[in-house]
Amino acid sequence: MDFDFPIEKIEAMIYTIRGQRVMLDSDLAKLYGVETKVLNQAVKRNLERFPEDFLIEPNFSELSDLRSQFVTLGHLSDGKHILKYPPKLFTENGVAMLSGVLHSPRAIQVNIAIMRTFTKLRSFLVMENSSAKETNQLFKIVFERLDTVEEKLNLYSEAIIPKLPSHRKKIGLSR
Repeated sequence: MDFDFPIEKIEAMIYTIRGQRVMLDSDLAKLYGVETKVLNQAVKRNLERFPEDFLIEPNFSELSDLRSQFVTLGHLSDGKHILKYPPKLFTENGVAMLSGVLHSPRAIQVNIAIMRTFTKLRSFLVMENSSAKETNQLFKIVFERLDTVEEKLNLYSEAIIPKLPSHRKKIGLSR
């Protein structure tokens, strides 16, 4: 069985909390083809596999932050009823650990697709940081050259323009 889930759809299911990229238990359950309750029960039975840097249980303010990242969490409801418990958030490592807890062929294929998505997002971040560094270096070079041009123009203007009497002020823009 070859599971082919579009990376763009998985990307849309990844959010940022506590500076980490995470996925909601309900989104993961949809991908794995199980109920959220079943996924959470499997995690609960294997809690030692999910330390706090693998599984985050968000506080109220983090839920607020999460809501701002997507609309569907509006009032902590799934559309039919108010949720009793806040969602569990799985970091990249937590998602990887799920493959050891959920033993279906689909779970393996879903994990592969999710890991590829996290890797793609990480490479975009590296490219973005590299571009920002290059842009800063370019600005530095441009400003250094502008300073040199300004110095040369000042020297030239002092040589060409006769000295003004001391009681008169220089006309022009000053820095």
